[in-house]
Amino acid sequence: MDGPMIDTALVRRLVATQFPEWSALPITPVEFGGWDNRTFHLGNEMTVRLPSAAHYADQVAKEQRWLPILAPQLPLPIPVPLAMGHPDEIYPWPWSIYAWRDGQTALAERIDDLSAFARTLAAFLEALQAVDASGGPPPGPHNFFRGGSLQVYDEQTREALMRLDGKVDRRLAMEVWEAALSTSWEEAPVWFHGDVAYGNLLVKDGRLDAVIDFGTSGVGDPACDLAITWHLFEGESREVFRRSRLLDAGTWARGRGWTLWKALIVAAGMAGANPEDRKKSWQIIDEVLADHRAWT
Repeated sequence: MDGPMIDTALVRRLVATQFPEWSALPITPVEFGGWDNRTFHLGNEMTVRLPSAAHYADQVAKEQRWLPILAPQLPLPIPVPLAMGHPDEIYPWPWSIYAWRDGQTALAERIDDLSAFARTLAAFLEALQAVDASGGPPPGPHNFFRGGSLQVYDEQTREALMRLDGKVDRRLAMEVWEAALSTSWEEAPVWFHGDVAYGNLLVKDGRLDAVIDFGTSGVGDPACDLAITWHLFEGESREVFRRSRLLDAGTWARGRGWTLWKALIVAAGMAGANPEDRKKSWQIIDEVLADHRAWT
């Protein structure tokens, strides 16, 4: 991390100096606090969210501006920003206070009906994609070029495949990658979330209840939002999700490309992932390659 240690003491000082009306509330770390940002409970009804490094800091103002515009147009709750904090002499980036949203991350064992979950998520993403994208944030460093061209990750993907030589079907993986590079989003830019992962989907009573963490959101190509197809769904639920997303074959090819890129760099040890994530990445690679065989 290229900044200060983010702990309870830091958060308590920031809140006390910038939002004294909340200074008496208890502050505790959130159990699943994320990597890009550190998250803390502020009392029982709010959270404090602080970027963990400089390259996440631009996401703060983006969320503050756009989440209130997106929220009333979506069929599920999303984060509600309550206040924006400012850098000081110790902590160098803007930060946010949000309303707390109760729920658990979307592990498969917490979901009652995975196919129903797939339909609900697909409907949310279709609604997000339908929101007027005028003036929305285009792909760039703020969201690691989600929604833009996969070409930006071509060199990294090929390096990962070199490192994994003999461990992955390089010919087939390159076929998937080049199929993704050969297509592009030909429609007007649309809103996308950018990181539709189990940790950003909240489950309550076995059902999808909210979608959080819009730090990598933007307007452009929605293909990056398809990665959940191979991360969470399988069998019937995967087909339900596929049928529920109104996207062409080229977008699905780029969705496989986005998913394969990330899985390859994790498997190759290029993304700083933990052993469990690296193990999972091998399964995702196999799923994407099999999906490519089935649909091309």
